[in-house]
Amino acid sequence: MSTAPWHPESLAARLPFLRRRARLVAETRSFLADRGYQEVETPCLVPVPGMEVHLRAFRSEYLPHLGQGERRTLWLRTSPELALKRLLVAGAGPVFEFARVWRNGEQGPRHAPEFTMLEWYRPGLTLAGLMDETEDFVRAVCPAIVAHDGLATNLALPFERITMQDAFARWCGGIDILGTEGDAARLHAAAARIGAAPRTDESWEDLFFRLLLERVEPRLGRERATFLTHWPAPQAALARRDPTDPRGALRFELFVAGMELANAFDELTDAAEQRARFVHDVAERRRLYGAEGWEVDEDFLAALEHGMPAGSGIALGFDRLAMLASGARRISDVLWLPTAGLTA
Repeated sequence: MSTAPWHPESLAARLPFLRRRARLVAETRSFLADRGYQEVETPCLVPVPGMEVHLRAFRSEYLPHLGQGERRTLWLRTSPELALKRLLVAGAGPVFEFARVWRNGEQGPRHAPEFTMLEWYRPGLTLAGLMDETEDFVRAVCPAIVAHDGLATNLALPFERITMQDAFARWCGGIDILGTEGDAARLHAAAARIGAAPRTDESWEDLFFRLLLERVEPRLGRERATFLTHWPAPQAALARRDPTDPRGALRFELFVAGMELANAFDELTDAAEQRARFVHDVAERRRLYGAEGWEVDEDFLAALEHGMPAGSGIALGFDRLAMLASGARRISDVLWLPTAGLTA
């Protein structure tokens, strides 16, 4: 059988998953509309595609041969987050978007360079309230038992909620991860004590993520779905610090059937603090990846200075949700026409 995604036999094999995806779109719209969310559309081609240090974007260029303006670099967005928050500033109220997004270099059974991100934001909603809403949503649109790569999760069970601090204490030999924040030598010593020998050049961030990926994430979202909450503040660039422990930030990730499904923040509204974080992230991206990239998003900071209402928002990988809802093994199974030459 031809592997080309346009081949009739290829589409026939994917069609049950794709039809389930189509129903999932309708169910998602209904769930969010019933809770007062307005569906919106925001630009895909932007001057700043996102501020995450390690995400690589696709570059384009505006050429004003048929209109006004100057020649300039633009990027395909990695997330609609900054645009949706501008709408919160403008007074749009609760909003959501099925956003087409692009991330350069990401390809595999769970990754595609072009994919759909479902994001929703509500003024006045706490992070705990967003966890409640997300749990209700996943339970409403998925079967009671979902499985991936041999792991089955019972969505009828209450979703587990565990802080990053407690997760490291439980699965990384009692490491006080917030107590080591930014101190590479201290985390090196703690990792060595539990047999996770650090490399001499391994930064605090690199070692933190290695321990997270090797020792924590494999324990999450197994029999029960899991919210991993209260991340170290440097790992949540657009989230508000935890007022009870400012070493941490009000962020969660959701894991289901061993798969990371969503990332959420109690949104940072302080423009001065956000500027400082953006400046740091731009410098770090240049240190790691060279000169090509983008500057601080001054327009977004101007919007924050005008005043964004407190609230929370979430970015959920819709293609991964479709995989869980349909039982598909690969992300390409739930894409009507995967990117040519990059099918995994």
